[in-house]
Amino acid sequence: MLPGAIIDCLLFHDSKVQAIALDDISEHVANPDHFIWVELESPDSGTVTRLGEEFGLHELALEDAISTHQRPKIEEYGEHLFIAVHTVQLWNERIETGETHLFAGRNFVIAIRHGAGSGYTRVAERLRAARNGIKAGAPYALYLVLDLIVDQFKPVMNGLHERFQSLESLLIGGSDLGRTNLERLYALKRELTQLRDAAEPIQDITQDLIRLHPEFVIRELKAYYRDVHDHAVRASTAIGNLRNSTSDAMQFHLASLSLKQNESVQKLAGWGALLALPTVVFSLYGMNFRFMPELQWPWAYPALLGVTGAAVLVLYRRLRRRGWI
Repeated sequence: MLPGAIIDCLLFHDSKVQAIALDDISEHVANPDHFIWVELESPDSGTVTRLGEEFGLHELALEDAISTHQRPKIEEYGEHLFIAVHTVQLWNERIETGETHLFAGRNFVIAIRHGAGSGYTRVAERLRAARNGIKAGAPYALYLVLDLIVDQFKPVMNGLHERFQSLESLLIGGSDLGRTNLERLYALKRELTQLRDAAEPIQDITQDLIRLHPEFVIRELKAYYRDVHDHAVRASTAIGNLRNSTSDAMQFHLASLSLKQNESVQKLAGWGALLALPTVVFSLYGMNFRFMPELQWPWAYPALLGVTGAAVLVLYRRLRRRGWI
């Protein structure tokens, strides 16, 4: 009987596949001709400890596998590797992140999932259908897991790119959403940062596997591991380019808002200048001077109105020509 956290516990030998119990693992792991594939989803510490006892895993690696929020890394513990990678998927137009912790030994691979993720059912299916002279073993299983993780970046990138194009169209079209657009761009940039932090470490992990661990990157699979590395590089490059485009769009949006504010200030200043001219003239005649001879002239009032109106009209035309009002 398998604990609820264990999705698959499969034994591959002599071109046959069978499910085995957790307690029976130690009987098969000692046989180099047998290969064991185990997938778990958010297991408790007791289940991970039992797995460690069955496979002979290092206690420090088990501590890392139990806890989440591990940094992406690859570490060697005697005869097995511990690999931590971050996973992503798009859910309701938002990125959901998770972690996968891998134990890879001579004849076993254990995948422990934490958080979001679609699972590794495809890995088990492809192991069952191994062909082209490729044996269902640890090297092939490790490649399948890494390949599936990297492949998940593409639909996420496509979704984020579509969202960016939609926001870009709003900006170019002169949308007046203002702060809302800026918040959406900032949220998009934050998600791209999460995606970058998940994709970039896989380049280092695959590179270390190719250079330092020939027991996993065997001759028949070297091209496959290089393909995973190339896909991770391309994904990181695409993420970086889209992130830069998002930053440029944010700067463009801020510049547009600043320009609109400047235009508003110019218009206020222009109308203020128009109002200031008659205000100054009329305020002069509100002073209590004893001697103002033009007050006695019969044509003084209409002349004053005419001159003031003409001055305001000239000033209005000049401001209008310069786009201040």
